[in-house]
Amino acid sequence: MTNDELFNIFINKLSNMKYIHAEDIPHIDLYMDQLTTFMEDNLSQMKRYPEDKILTKTMINNYTKNKLLPPPNKKKYSTDHMVLLIFIYYFKSFLPINDIQRALEPLLEQANSKDFAKLESIYSHIFSFEKSEMSSLKEDLKRKLELSKTAFSDYPEEKQAALQKFMLICLLGFDIYLKKQMIETILDEKEEE
Repeated sequence: MTNDELFNIFINKLSNMKYIHAEDIPHIDLYMDQLTTFMEDNLSQMKRYPEDKILTKTMINNYTKNKLLPPPNKKKYSTDHMVLLIFIYYFKSFLPINDIQRALEPLLEQANSKDFAKLESIYSHIFSFEKSEMSSLKEDLKRKLELSKTAFSDYPEEKQAALQKFMLICLLGFDIYLKKQMIETILDEKEEE
C-alpha cells in the first residue's frame, strides 16, 4: 500500500472519529459494569484490534488504587469519574501512570472542591477545540506525506516506497517525541513548584 493510500485511509478514519461529547455522558451514577459498558460502547472505534479492551474492572480498580480516580460512592461512579476515565484512556497511550496522575491533579482537586465548575464543563471546554485541532492535524499530515513522497528519489525504485514509508513514520514519530517531551517538561516544572 502506498503512503497516499495509507494517508487516505487515515484521513477517512480521522473524519469519522468520534469522541464522547459532554452531553453524552450519563448524568446518573453508574455501577462498574454499566461504566465499562458505556466506555466500550462509546470508544470502541478507537481500538486497534477488535479484541482490545477499552476499560476493565481491573484497570478501574488500579486507577483508584493509584489515586488517578477517586473511590466510587457506594460502588457507583459519577459523571466526574467518567470524565477522568476518558482523560486517562487518552493519556495512557503515551504517558506512564505517574505522569497521568500529575496531569490530572487539577481535575482531581476540582472534583473535590465545591467552589468550581463540574469536571464536565472543563471537559466540554477542552473538547470544544476538537474541530480546529483536527483541521490543523490534517494539514500537518498532508505536509508530512508530501515531504516523505519527495524523499529518497535518488535510491533504486524498488527501495523508494519502503524508505518513504519509513520517512513518514519518522516524521510522525518525531512529532510525537517532541510533544511528549513538552508534556514532560510541563509536568516536571509543575512538580518543582
